[in-house]
Amino acid sequence: MLPSRMFFDDMFNDMGVDNKMKCDIYEVDNQVFIEMDAPGYKKEDIKVECNKGNITIKLEHEVKDESNKKYLHRERRMYGKIERTFHIEDMDEESITAEFKDGILVITIQKQDENKNKKFIEIK
Repeated sequence: MLPSRMFFDDMFNDMGVDNKMKCDIYEVDNQVFIEMDAPGYKKEDIKVECNKGNITIKLEHEVKDESNKKYLHRERRMYGKIERTFHIEDMDEESITAEFKDGILVITIQKQDENKNKKFIEIK
């Protein structure tokens, strides 16, 4: 019998660079947290943008000249640009903070009060 991992766990691994940007997104006390692994990157290599409820995280390494190396297998380094975007409903864009420590980027987003954006329509 063939292991199920062979068919399911790795099914989408080669479908893009997003698989190199592993993250967890969770909510605690009306705040949303995005924790993303970015090992090997420096704070200067990371850009976080917010636009209309979308958080975009961009990582960029300088391309290094490694013409003297012939890789037989390579998983550890990825050079160039990679990015990932998440949509977070009802976020307060002014409250977003980001911290990068020990290869982990943590973005904290305060959610807006649901009633703040509600509009009540008068029935005639």
